Amino acid sequence: MFIAVAVFNFIYVLLSSASLPSNTLFDLFVGILKSDQEIMDSVKDNLKAVKERDPACINHVHCFLNFKGFLACQSHRVAHKLWLQGRKVLAVMIQNRVSEIFAVRIHPGAKIGSGIMLDHVTGLVVGETAVIGNIVSILHSVTLGGTGKASGDRHPKIGDGILIGAGTCILGNIKLHKSRKLFSFI
Repeated sequence: MFIAVAVFNFIYVLLSSASLPSNTLFDLFVGILKSDQEIMDSVKDNLKAVKERDPACINHVHCFLNFKGFLACQSHRVAHKLWLQGRKVLAVMIQNRVSEIFAVRIHPGAKIGSGIMLDHVTGLVVGETAVIGNIVSILHSVTLGGTGKASGDRHPKIGDGILIGAGTCILGNIKLHKSRKLFSFI
């Protein structure tokens, strides 16, 4: 619990702005953390994932202070919870601020599992109906987007245990599943 609270305290300070004051973000984050144990558990799982899969990660504190992929993913969890609660304008405001600070655009409607590692992550774009499973690693400049020709459920579904390499563009409502070995789309 302490780790998750420390992470979100750090994030709300980074994201605060004139349109999203720190006291508002603090109240928002604390309220969500108190009501959602799954988010708390995901923070721990994501910290472990980064430490295990990224050789540049010195320790867990190094991760949550310096790894913008980790921070963007945790910020998304708050925005996603707000999206599910019907607080869509606020969710998009947080998503826009995350985009400004971390150069990552994850739509608040996208579903992200646990044990996620977003490495380097600049240029990551994840569409509204995208789903990212558990134990997934995604590198920089990846797009999980729509084709622009469909409506409704229009973004990729990434199964558990997938590695998506740098510069990959996956468009449309397609499903990627893990087979006997980890896939890499490069």
